[in-house]
Amino acid sequence: MARSVVLAGTGRCDGCRLPPRWCVCGALPSVVTNAAVDILIHRREQWRPSSTGALLARAICGARLHVHRPDPRSRESPAFPPALLRPGHECWVLHPQGETVGAEMPLTSRPLPVQVVLLDGNWREAGEMLRLVNAAAGTAAREGAAPIRVVRLAGIAPGRFWIREAPAPEQLSTAEACGAILGVLGETAAAERLRLHFELHVWATLRARGKVAESKAYLAESPLTAAIPAILAALETRRPG
Repeated sequence: MARSVVLAGTGRCDGCRLPPRWCVCGALPSVVTNAAVDILIHRREQWRPSSTGALLARAICGARLHVHRPDPRSRESPAFPPALLRPGHECWVLHPQGETVGAEMPLTSRPLPVQVVLLDGNWREAGEMLRLVNAAAGTAAREGAAPIRVVRLAGIAPGRFWIREAPAPEQLSTAEACGAILGVLGETAAAERLRLHFELHVWATLRARGKVAESKAYLAESPLTAAIPAILAALETRRPG
C-alpha cells in the first residue's frame, strides 16, 4: 500500500494548502471572467485542506472569500456578511434547492452584471447558509434592490472531486459548480481554465496522500495530461530536501 506523504507535523502551503512537495501555486494562469465571484465559506470549511472554495478564491481574479459567522460566540459577528452582496448586480446563489437554469444570455449582453455566490461547506452547512441567503433575498425584494436568485444546474455530469465523497453523483464540489455556472453564462474560456485548476488540485492532493494508482486513474480522464504535461512532470520529480 502506498504511504501518504502528509505526515503529522508536515507544514502546508498557505496558498494551495498542500505540502510543499506538491505545492501547485503559480502552476496555472489565473481565471479571468466577466462574472463577479464571491464565496461564502463556513467557518469549519475554511480550515479543511480539501476546500475548493479556497481554491476559487486564489484561482479567479477578483474573487472574494467571506467567512460565515467566523466567531459564533460573538454578537458582533454577523451571520450574513454585509459586504457579500455587490450593489448593482443580479445575484445568483448556487444551491440544489434553487430554480433550474440552462443556457442563459451571455454576461456581456445582460442588463445587469451578474454576481455568482457559492456556498462552501458540507451539505448541512450549506443549508444553514442558504437560510440566511433566503432571508437576505426577502429583504432585498422589499427594499427594491437588485434580485437574488437561488439557482441550480440541469443535466449535471458526475463530479470528479475524488478526494471527498459526495452524497450523490450529481452533487458537485464548489469549484465544479462554479465552472458549470460560468459555462451557463457563456464564460467558456474561464470555465475551461477553472477546470484545470480544479483537476490539478485534486490530482496533487491524491499524490500528496500517497494514492498513486488513484492519481493515475484520475489523469486518464483528465484534460491535464494534454494541457500541462511539463507541469505534471515537474511535480512528479522529487525535489531536493
